[in-house]
Amino acid sequence: MTEREINELALKHITRRHLFKMTSYGIGTLALGSMLNPKLLGATPPAENPFAVRPPHFAPKAKRVIFLFMAGAPSQLDLFDPKPKLNEHDREPIPESFVEGERFAFIKGTPKLLGSPHKFAQHGQSGQWISELLPYTANVADDLCVIRSVVTDQFNHAPAQIFSMTGHQLPGRPSIGSWLLYGLGAESQDLPGFVVLVSGINNPDGGKALWSNGFLPSHYQGVEFRSKGDPVLYVSDPEGMDRTSRREMLDVIRQLNEIQLTEQGDPEIATRISNYELAFRMQASVPELTDLSNETPETHALYGTAPGQVSFANNCMLARRLAERGCRFIQLYHRGWDSHGTSPGDDIMASLPARCREVDQACAALITDLKQRGMLDETLVVWGGEFGRTPMNEERDGSTYLGRDHHPRAFTIWMAGGGIKPGVSFGATDELGYNITENPVHVHDLNATILHLMGLDHTRLTYNYLGRDFRLTDVHGEVVQGILA
Repeated sequence: MTEREINELALKHITRRHLFKMTSYGIGTLALGSMLNPKLLGATPPAENPFAVRPPHFAPKAKRVIFLFMAGAPSQLDLFDPKPKLNEHDREPIPESFVEGERFAFIKGTPKLLGSPHKFAQHGQSGQWISELLPYTANVADDLCVIRSVVTDQFNHAPAQIFSMTGHQLPGRPSIGSWLLYGLGAESQDLPGFVVLVSGINNPDGGKALWSNGFLPSHYQGVEFRSKGDPVLYVSDPEGMDRTSRREMLDVIRQLNEIQLTEQGDPEIATRISNYELAFRMQASVPELTDLSNETPETHALYGTAPGQVSFANNCMLARRLAERGCRFIQLYHRGWDSHGTSPGDDIMASLPARCREVDQACAALITDLKQRGMLDETLVVWGGEFGRTPMNEERDGSTYLGRDHHPRAFTIWMAGGGIKPGVSFGATDELGYNITENPVHVHDLNATILHLMGLDHTRLTYNYLGRDFRLTDVHGEVVQGILA
């Protein structure tokens, strides 16, 4: 019998268990290689300070971003995009050509058009059209760039919110705040570079995936500041622990981690060291930051705030304080804008005005306050939700309350400061507000523009994961040149 015949016979008698036993040696060798000190293999060791400031791709227009996210999707047709023709044909069936083959979240059959019950007027020298529901926002009209032609790919809340923040509808990708920290580092070494503040009826539908670091190293995760108790979990020392003892304990932990880092080269160990040190510094910086009682009475009157309250207004003031202290990306979520019209709790007659009262004064105050302090030119402020609302009445199950279904085809956001043209309107929709007719701005375009204003080329800000280069805008996105100052 030849050697080849012997080998073929042996292969025929190998059991699955025998095969796994033999291949495990090779897998073990691969595992050993991954555990060896990377320095011995010529690999680049992890950076000692992952939050160190890194240079942008080009000169930025903005140093920081404050994103005011109205979770639930505010109605653009009742706030920023008036449609006289829609009011003229109020309660008439929408032409079949608009909805043929369309897919809605809740609307069935041929719906009726719904004109806005709220009045619009032009404001400022720019003549921005703004609803009566936003009187304070109207006072800063000349500082705003109102974009009425934003479009998204998603029409349900959680996927659309995640898509807005990460460029993909499924959880697992890094959020825009994490991308900015990865690309630019953090200006403040005593506070997180990416902070999240939540207010409203409940948490946003997308949950913590909206401020996830995804596959980026975990130190780029957004840090949520809480409204009650410690602003950050465990920021206070436990009873019986003083600062000297805490420092000594962390020094010992750091030494142990550094030994493990030298042996294994795992970048997550470097992350752990950095996070322990940042947490220690935050124990001194965060309580002072979140104490709003030292703000002047005039500032509290401007925002409509009161120390100790849980409110969007308090979060706006806190956002300005974070911006002053070098926070790179500040994300505010205010939930409750889902105006379906199934009850007074979610209609456009009672619920929508209530949401506007909760945010209107504080949003305008933030713009005014930043401007007074000379910070608006370097702070990009963005206001908007995950999609828009339909120009038709939803009438779910025969409801008599007025409401609008989800509408991804066209919605409105506004931007201010940080390299944005002030006092301009950009983009347009048709006479019913159903489709975009001028200058469409996709969510990928919006994210590309935010990165651009921060000095980053969205096509160059990449991270290699599972053998592929990923970016926030995937393979899409164009900077919206028409809104740049």
